[in-house]
Amino acid sequence: MDLIKELRWRGMVQDIKPGTEEQLQKEMTTAYIGFDPTADSLHVGNLVPIMLLVHLQKAGHKPLALVGGATGMVGDPSFKAEERKMLDEETLLHNQRCIKAQLERFLDFDPARPNAAEMVNNYDWFKGITFLSFIRDVGKHITVNYMMAKDSVKKRLEGESGMSFTEFSYQMIQGYDFYHLYNTKNCKMQMGGSDQWGNIVTGTELVRRIGGGEAYAFTCPLIKKADGTKFGKSEKGNIWLDPKKTTPYEFYQFWLNAGDEDAVNYIKTFTFLDEATINALVEEHQQDPGKRVLQKRVAKEVTSFIHGEQEYEFAITTSQILFGNASVDVLKSLSEEQLLKVMAGVPQFEVTATDLAAGKDVVSFLADAGIFPSKGEARKTIQNGGVSMNGSKITAIDQPINNDALIIGKNILFQKGKKNYILVKVV
Repeated sequence: MDLIKELRWRGMVQDIKPGTEEQLQKEMTTAYIGFDPTADSLHVGNLVPIMLLVHLQKAGHKPLALVGGATGMVGDPSFKAEERKMLDEETLLHNQRCIKAQLERFLDFDPARPNAAEMVNNYDWFKGITFLSFIRDVGKHITVNYMMAKDSVKKRLEGESGMSFTEFSYQMIQGYDFYHLYNTKNCKMQMGGSDQWGNIVTGTELVRRIGGGEAYAFTCPLIKKADGTKFGKSEKGNIWLDPKKTTPYEFYQFWLNAGDEDAVNYIKTFTFLDEATINALVEEHQQDPGKRVLQKRVAKEVTSFIHGEQEYEFAITTSQILFGNASVDVLKSLSEEQLLKVMAGVPQFEVTATDLAAGKDVVSFLADAGIFPSKGEARKTIQNGGVSMNGSKITAIDQPINNDALIIGKNILFQKGKKNYILVKVV
């Protein structure tokens, strides 16, 4: 596979250093991307570098994932409005372990492979370097003029907050990462987002000026939404890859809710579908955008890639339930753990086993449990066909609610209207 050709038709190449394509065609090449351990999970904004590493390995090259234990203590200032909050060493170590565990799910680290992926941590080599030796042996090779000419630096210097020396030194530290990996891992290439181009080129310069070698690089465009809003954000904040932070259902819904123009870009960038398949899907989508063919396929591919097919299927089931399209059989197919997972965000009420055994009529049960403010409102809503229990509409106001109503453990699922769920738990 011609890596650059593959990435170009997907729109994943922006800046590229001369000779990069030739290097990739000449031999198996080791390349790296850095990840800042600023949180204990990666998020969808990190998916582009993950995809680049996976494509690289699929093309027969060797990927290195660098977790910035050292650079995480500094914070990359590239195109940031203000300085990042410093993290303590214990937090950084925890974040690094979590990120490593996530990356191991997407890349093949089997040492038997000639192009096995590797994890590296720049704290491992920076912890032994003193400040004086760094500015003497490395700093003298890059001028201040060179560093200040970078767009990412100029933008901060023109702003009100300015830039600390700590942040100013970041590009030198990242540049040294490249030089170190060039020497110790025969790493000849760095990849990253287009906002990293200045830092990356500093690394190629250090390889040339200190070691007399030749290093290569390319960047991917930053992903932006068509409406100008930031990619990877929802009303709740970041869309995380950790299912404990963002459930697979919420993750699935993020991609499903993409706009038409965004979906055309997402299916190229965030899936491994071939060009012919993608072109056919785009054409089908354009013929009837209302069917949301592209959004559904993107959501399927990305959710399956990140969380697995089983969680994708469960996200579909969750959607059917929460949007009122689930049958009784679908509900009964869930385990109690799954039911509680689906209903994590819906109102929940508790009744005692004694209350349930009494077999109250549904109007009294709903009012006494607090689901309706009064028996009159409960009665009226039932008579208007607005209440369902366990997926079936309630038609009689005198229907008894007893142990027969339990579904999936000690739970009863009521529904007001089409999308308003209430979970009653028997305690």
